Amino acid sequence: MGGVGSLVARASESGNPVPVREYAKDAGMQLSEAYFRGMEEKRIAFCKQLDVLGAVTGVRPAEGLKPWDPQAIKTNKEAWDKIGLKWNVVEGPPALSEKTKLALEGRDEEIANFITFMKNLKQYGDVDVICYNWMPAIGWYRTDNARPGRGGALMTAFDYEDVKSAADTKYGKVTKEALWKNLEYFLKAVVPEAEKIGMKLAMHPDDPQVNSIKGIERIMTSVDNFERMMKLYPSTYNGVTLCQGNFSLMGNTDIPKLARKWGKDKIHFVHFRNVQDLSGNKPSTKFTETFHDEGQIDMYAALKAYYDIGFKGPLRPDHVPCMASDTNDFPGYSNLGILFALGYIRGLMESISKEKVTK
Repeated sequence: MGGVGSLVARASESGNPVPVREYAKDAGMQLSEAYFRGMEEKRIAFCKQLDVLGAVTGVRPAEGLKPWDPQAIKTNKEAWDKIGLKWNVVEGPPALSEKTKLALEGRDEEIANFITFMKNLKQYGDVDVICYNWMPAIGWYRTDNARPGRGGALMTAFDYEDVKSAADTKYGKVTKEALWKNLEYFLKAVVPEAEKIGMKLAMHPDDPQVNSIKGIERIMTSVDNFERMMKLYPSTYNGVTLCQGNFSLMGNTDIPKLARKWGKDKIHFVHFRNVQDLSGNKPSTKFTETFHDEGQIDMYAALKAYYDIGFKGPLRPDHVPCMASDTNDFPGYSNLGILFALGYIRGLMESISKEKVTK
């Protein structure tokens, strides 16, 4: 960080000052990491050494308590505070399951619990972003968790040919129309309550963004459908997790243009990852995830777009390769791959933040 101050107005060869942007660490964004396995000692140590202090996680259960109870949330916050990380996003919220997404018995009770969770999370957890999805029964799905990539690193990959004939789930056929109807019911119940407390609801795309898997159709599969979702209950708090990989594989490879279209009021959270379509179809039916510095997305231009729109929310790397000597027991989230991704992202952030001002 030495010498940063001298960058504010350095002289050109002609002796005239060359204006640059005012420097902001991490380009003013909340560089974060996911802790889906709880408080992993090694990952916490790595991230603290890297000064990556945002923690994206769920709510670890407390004995005798529901995850939406005030004390359960307080306990989680205190635990993250104690180790020096800032809990800033709940990804995969409790009280949002097939009951709500498929309109099963108990839906209204579950939605009431979700609203309670939002309120207590904001009040007792100091968290104001919830990343959720609309994928009942079949969520994040890959057909290969060890596809050899660059230098033999292990990548996650998907090929629709390997799953298109799979048997239906126990829920049978689920149509897009039913999913839209249930989503509208949910949004009209929860977004007004989110507005009252300032809770940002960030819908994640279906992953993968194919038409259906195991009899369950999927709806969060295109930019147009995200526009439709946001129009079901127009609100600043009804927004998006801009998962770059999924939106790129929808066929909308111009992630910077999409970021500028939606802006900081609709983008509440960013999953910063790169992918490569292998199918030639739009949306993609076969793809692999890649290192952050390869793949089809212009990562510099994407991050610059977030900076230019004034995005200051949480951003984390997602779905990294498993590198040599690391274990692949949690595909997409190995420690060495995350270290590479965080260093790469920080380098982009510093470059963008120190960039010359251009007219």
